[in-house]
Amino acid sequence: MDLVKHTGGCHCGAVRFEVWNSPDLHVFHCNCSICTKKQNHHFIAPKNRFTLIQGLENLTTYTFNTHVAKHTFCKTCGVQSFYTPRSNPDGYGIAPHCLDPGTVHSVTVENFCGEKWEESMQVHKTIRDMSKPEEN
Repeated sequence: MDLVKHTGGCHCGAVRFEVWNSPDLHVFHCNCSICTKKQNHHFIAPKNRFTLIQGLENLTTYTFNTHVAKHTFCKTCGVQSFYTPRSNPDGYGIAPHCLDPGTVHSVTVENFCGEKWEESMQVHKTIRDMSKPEEN
């Protein structure tokens, strides 16, 4: 897979990151309680392909239920540009709408039934592997 460097951040600019990922994004649209409220859409990337460039001190985190997912967002503007998903605690869920323009070629959206999270994770064959670093 050819990777490109995507850059992005929150609305006010306090939080900035870069992530190496395909220019063709596989985005999940989840209907769990928090994703529905936030209208969260995200693609998954391994931690080793993500770098927080600035704004660590401007991030705050919300957790609930199992507390595995870490919903990080900017203290100033409230935007969640990335987070640690429950499905992939070894990676990040990146909001494609928080990427700077110019590096995304295409977006494929897959619905994920977060209302039945455990059942959905059982039947989804590839989501857990999306946060694993590729072996050379």
